[in-house]
Amino acid sequence: MLQWRELYNQCCQCKRCELGNNRINMVFGEGNPKAKLLFVGEAPGADEDKSGRPFVGRAGQLLEKALKAVNLIRGEDFYIANVCKCRPENNRTPKEDEAQACLPYLRNQVALIKPKIIICLGAVSSKYIIGEDFKITRDRGKWFERKGVQIMATFHPAALFRDESKKALFWEDIKEIKKKYDALND
Repeated sequence: MLQWRELYNQCCQCKRCELGNNRINMVFGEGNPKAKLLFVGEAPGADEDKSGRPFVGRAGQLLEKALKAVNLIRGEDFYIANVCKCRPENNRTPKEDEAQACLPYLRNQVALIKPKIIICLGAVSSKYIIGEDFKITRDRGKWFERKGVQIMATFHPAALFRDESKKALFWEDIKEIKKKYDALND
């Protein structure tokens, strides 16, 4: 297992797949490196690629607003990362080989953080963290347990812009995440 600086440097130099050739910035992840709560999305978008920071575009702002509403504060209460560290062109879904190339980096981050709760944001991260047969519309909001870690998936915040009917379910999931988080801290 690499430590933070080594891992970051390796990600910066990564050319395991084509995504590394076209990026502006590698988007490593950020937040509290000792957080009990980890959020995982699929890949950076255009705003993230420009800034080098995860979840800073419209979807990230929506997520941050929802989390702030339940008193979960970015930089303090959680760490946030993606399956892929580089942006797929036109924000397409990462290809299987791209995700597989990046997963060792995410696993290393998980090993360093040692979260008690992992929240998958959307179908892509759910597939790689929870399982191949996971269906976001069928299985979101359900808790799974792996090696003592509580795992749940909810809709990716970007999906809420495409389908407003998902907002109420997303909000229920956010409240459930907060309840689980608070139970850990009692």
